[in-house]
Amino acid sequence: MHPPERIGRHRLERPLGSGAFATVWLAHDPQLQAPVAVKVLAENWAHRLDVRDRFLSEARLLRRAGSSRVVQVYDIGELPDGRPYFVMEYAGGGTLAELLADGPLPVREALALTAEAARGAAALHEAGIVHRDIKPTNVLLHTAPDGSRRVLLADLGLAKSLAQTSVLTLAAGSAGYRPPEQAEPGAGIDERADVYSLGAVGYELLTGTVPGPPGKVVPPRRLRPDLGEDVERALLRALEPDRARRWPGAPAFADELDRLAAAPSGGPARRLDGLRGRLDAVTLAVAAVLAATAAAVTVTMALHRDGPAADGVRVADATGRLTLRVPDAFGRQLRDSGWDPRALGLPSGHQPGLVVADDLSRWSDPKAAVDGVFAGVGADGDVTAKVKALAHSDCRYTGTRTFADARWRGLVRSWTGCPDGGSVTESALVPVGGGARSQVYVQVRQHGGGDATDGVLRSLRVA
Repeated sequence: MHPPERIGRHRLERPLGSGAFATVWLAHDPQLQAPVAVKVLAENWAHRLDVRDRFLSEARLLRRAGSSRVVQVYDIGELPDGRPYFVMEYAGGGTLAELLADGPLPVREALALTAEAARGAAALHEAGIVHRDIKPTNVLLHTAPDGSRRVLLADLGLAKSLAQTSVLTLAAGSAGYRPPEQAEPGAGIDERADVYSLGAVGYELLTGTVPGPPGKVVPPRRLRPDLGEDVERALLRALEPDRARRWPGAPAFADELDRLAAAPSGGPARRLDGLRGRLDAVTLAVAAVLAATAAAVTVTMALHRDGPAADGVRVADATGRLTLRVPDAFGRQLRDSGWDPRALGLPSGHQPGLVVADDLSRWSDPKAAVDGVFAGVGADGDVTAKVKALAHSDCRYTGTRTFADARWRGLVRSWTGCPDGGSVTESALVPVGGGARSQVYVQVRQHGGGDATDGVLRSLRVA
C-alpha cells in the first residue's frame, strides 16, 4: 500500500523514523505554517487493541506532561482505515545519537546536555510519569532561529504512570540504559530508574561508548582520561545497581551536572577524535569505524527470528533498509541506528548500519574476545578500495578471496591469530548488475571453529 500524501490537514513530506509499532513523518501544517511530526500506528498492529491503547497512551502522557522540555502533542486523530495518529512538535536539530556521530562530545557540552535531559525527566516525574526508555535516540534537539538549542524528551511508548509502577509485570527498556530493577518482570520502579538511564546517556556522550551491564560498568576515566574525578563520581553514582545509592532524583543529578559543567575542571572544550592518531591499523579497522558507529546507535536485544526452523538470528537497522542473519551466539545485543562512513575514509553522512554481537560492551576493544558483525551501507566513494587498504598488524593475514551470489559480488580479506584470540574478516560488496542498491562494508569477528562470513553475506539485504 502506498503511503498517504496527507494525514488530516497535514501534508506529509518524508519519514523521520520507523519502528516496530509506528512510523513518524515530517509534515507541514498549513494553519500553523510550520513543520510538525506525525506518528502513525503501523498497519500490522491496527487490530491489536492492547497495542492501540499503548499508542494512544503515549499521546495522552505527552500531553499530560505539558512541559517545554518534553515533545508537545498538538492533535490526535484517526485515518480512514481506523489507525490512530497524533501530531507533535517537530525537533529539527536531530537527536543526541546523531550529535554523537563524530565521537564523544566536549566535556562541558556533554554535561550540559545530560543536565537538560535530566530536567526533562524531572518534568515527567512531576507529572507523575516515569519514562522507562531514556536513551540518545529519544532525546531530541530543537534549534531556534538564533541557533540556541532546546533539549526535548520524546517517545513515551514505554512510559507509565508512577501510580502503576509497583505492579508492572513486564521488563522494559534498552540494554545498556536499563537499570537492573527494570529488567526484572514484577519489580517495582520509581523515578530513580530514569536517573540510571540518564547516567548511561551522560556516560555515552562523554566516552562514545554505551555502559556495560549494571555493576560491570567500566569507569569512564579509563576510556577518557581527561575527565575529572568529580565527573566520573557523578556518573557512577547515577549508574549504581542499588537504586538507594543513586541520586535521589533527576533534579539532584541535573544540579550536580550543571555545577560540574561550570567548574574549571569540567574538562577541555574540544571534541575528541576517538582513538584516531593514537592507534595502529588493527585498532583503526576494528575500533575507529565503531567509535563513530557505536556513538550513534540504539542498543536493543536482538531476538528476532523468522521461525522455529530459521538458522540464526535475523536483525535489521533502525530504518529497516539493512537486514542480515547471524549465528545464534552472535545475536544477543544490537546497535541499530546507523554509522558515518567517514570512519572508513568514505564521504561523510549518516547511513544505515548496525553492530550485532554477544557482548557490545567489549566490541570496541580489539583485545577483548567477542563474536559479532558490523555492517554499514556506503552510498558514495569506493568501499572496495578502502577495504583493500585495511591492515591488522597484530593479526596474521591469510589472504583475499572473491565472494559472489545472486545479489552481491565483492572481496573478503581474512586475518587470524588476532589479539583477542580470534579472527576477523573484512568484506566489500557491490550489487550484482549495478542497480539502485548501495555498496556495503561488513566486518566479522569470531572465535572457535568455522567461519560465519559467507552465511552473513548471503543473508544481506539492502532495500
